Amino acid sequence: MARSEQTSPNSNSKVGSPFSRGAQHQAKRAAILSRAAKLFNTKGARSTTLADVANKLGLTKTSLYYYVRTKEDLIYQCYQNALVRLHQSLDEVEAETDDPLERVLRAMERHIEISLDSLAGRGDYYAAPLEIAVLPDDHREFLEQEYLRMFKRFRGYLRNGIEQGVIRECHTTSTARALLTALDWSFYWLYEMPESESKDAAIKIRKLFTEGLVPRACVFKWKDRHPNSQAQASHGFNREAQNRVKQEAFLRAGTKHFNRKGFSGTSLDDIAESLSVSKGAFYYHFANKEALLAQCYEFTLDQFERIISQVEQSDLPPVEKLSAVCIEIFELQNSDRGPLIRYNTITALPPELRRVVLTRTDETHARLGKMMAAGISEQSIENQSVLVTRHLLFSAINAAVGIDQWRRLDDVTSAAHDFFDVFFLGLKPR
Repeated sequence: MARSEQTSPNSNSKVGSPFSRGAQHQAKRAAILSRAAKLFNTKGARSTTLADVANKLGLTKTSLYYYVRTKEDLIYQCYQNALVRLHQSLDEVEAETDDPLERVLRAMERHIEISLDSLAGRGDYYAAPLEIAVLPDDHREFLEQEYLRMFKRFRGYLRNGIEQGVIRECHTTSTARALLTALDWSFYWLYEMPESESKDAAIKIRKLFTEGLVPRACVFKWKDRHPNSQAQASHGFNREAQNRVKQEAFLRAGTKHFNRKGFSGTSLDDIAESLSVSKGAFYYHFANKEALLAQCYEFTLDQFERIISQVEQSDLPPVEKLSAVCIEIFELQNSDRGPLIRYNTITALPPELRRVVLTRTDETHARLGKMMAAGISEQSIENQSVLVTRHLLFSAINAAVGIDQWRRLDDVTSAAHDFFDVFFLGLKPR
């Protein structure tokens, strides 16, 4: 009888027992989601097959189907698991402290710690939701609602902090977006960063967003920056110039579609239709969709580098140069001259081309870092980690497109000030 009670599914054995079938199933599922998340973050969901995941775990593809129905189902489960972990992190910080400022900072620290634990083999990997657009509508909408619920919890810390006087007055929606999107690519740059820098990344993030880039002894006021006029003379019979204008129209339209629908969800028919041209007109300029995506990245980096070069040539002090770059790119992102490509589609590029784009991107990062280092040397910028800050700043800049989906955009320049305010002035009252 005793033996029967121990093995019966209706027995009172502890739910968490490692010998229960449920616990074993959950452990195996967690291992699958962790391995798949690592592959999705490095190769991209589009390039990862179920066979890849099974091989990494020493499973057969057939046994994998016991846990997931399709690759899209696996993507969905990975993204859902990541959002569950985000909510769990907020649960943890809420249990640890009632201080709203501490909750904001600890939530960000927890995000970094989870990534570092996975890289060190101490914890599971969690997938960055880069390709949510490929999912069925019901799955995508559920994930978007869960993200929104997490966002509102995080934004609530900011609002409570302002009410209690422990956080500066700020536009809480813009600030929450800036802080959360700054972490979007931490799984990538923490992996690439020297361990001597990455091991203290959480501490450096706390310092940056507590104090900001501007020293407390310095007076800093946002200045309006207006991009150089984009008006051009008529191209007349200049066929090469006309073709370039048409090509740029395709690049902007393609970027909008890739940003909204992802690589797999974007069709050439939709791009051509949005420009009221035939698909044949597309093929005059681009060999295929992959070629369009590659040139969208080139076009984005061209514009980014143009803005940086213009600002570098100005006589502004370093801190104002850095803020000018942020404002002008934000304005471009949210104008008819934009948007710039979001890096969510980077894994759709062939590996060799992806490396080229990422190398060029890092070189662009470095130019922002030089501005910051110059300000630190003349003490107009706080002595913050240049490497960590430029990664956070670039990630937030890249996510600045579509801010009108989160707030009213009556004045783009003012919205840019609201968005980047936390980088320059921090959260702590001055």
